[in-house]
Amino acid sequence: MNKEILESLESQWHNAYWFSRMLISNDKYGGIGKDSKLLAKLASALRVIEVENKQSHSTLQLQKNVLKEFLREATKGRKSSIDRINLLIQDLNERIISREQMQVFIITCEAIMIPINQALKIIPSDDKEFTLIMAKAYLDAEKEAGLANVINLWDDAGVKGCLTAERTEVIKAFQVLRLYLNKEQGLTLEQSDIVLSGFVQEFERRLGQKRKSRAGGSLEDVTAFILSYFGINSAPAPEHFQADIEVDNWVKAKNGWLIGISCKRTLRERWKQVSSADASSLSKHKIKHVFHVITFDEDLSDDKLTLLGSLRHIFYLPDSSRRLKHAQNHIGLKEYVRPMSDFIKDLREEIKK
Repeated sequence: MNKEILESLESQWHNAYWFSRMLISNDKYGGIGKDSKLLAKLASALRVIEVENKQSHSTLQLQKNVLKEFLREATKGRKSSIDRINLLIQDLNERIISREQMQVFIITCEAIMIPINQALKIIPSDDKEFTLIMAKAYLDAEKEAGLANVINLWDDAGVKGCLTAERTEVIKAFQVLRLYLNKEQGLTLEQSDIVLSGFVQEFERRLGQKRKSRAGGSLEDVTAFILSYFGINSAPAPEHFQADIEVDNWVKAKNGWLIGISCKRTLRERWKQVSSADASSLSKHKIKHVFHVITFDEDLSDDKLTLLGSLRHIFYLPDSSRRLKHAQNHIGLKEYVRPMSDFIKDLREEIKK
């Protein structure tokens, strides 16, 4: 690491990142950084003292006193946070040792934390916002033949749509912060780079948390959407069902039996878990079949299909699939593998009274 980089890391502006981490840390400091209204009032009060007491030697101490009072005010109604807020006050007091460092703290509140909070509100929390209308359009046009497209769309477009929204907000906030630092605050290019890198690092960390809350739901949602679109009543699994026969939705078939429905891109390694539910387990819960709608099927070996097929699992593959054509001409597989365009027709046959 060269001398210039070492010096930049020792710069007071490096604290912009650490202040943002302290303000957002809930476990250690109470997480007040998510309260934009509090941060705005706090930053404004600190600026007023800075302007009104420019020549005073007591300016920094006055600002620290105001900072302490604002943060203690934040603990009202949050008794569980008192100790963490007091620790934040203590650690900020030790880290802010100059008026310049207080300026970094103010900018962190105004130009990093508040813009990130605002941007996160705009970025969708649910991939479905990007997929419902497009999925309906596919099924309106293609009916059962559009199932593979809808499943892939739900997985791809939702994720890409949310990531695009993230990128848009990051770029907008980045541009505003860069102008603010260079024109209004007069930071050098090096100082500005330090603050901007801290901003991007913290923004990406919090975006990652939001992605985790979105992940995993898309392909469960598409199952319910497809069944609802075709007017087929379904329900989630009863609580007593064991994990090894977990699927997305259940449909009541003839004579009180159940059909499990799972729509996925690929079976992945979960087939080992699925295969652990033997035929006796399915019979115990009155499960006639488990229907798997799979769009990426190259990992479906003959052994997997034979094993799961013997356990009353049926696989619906895209009509153009190479694996489907192979299975339809295979005496041991053709009973377990069917074209996806038959999925709704077969399901309706199963539920007829």
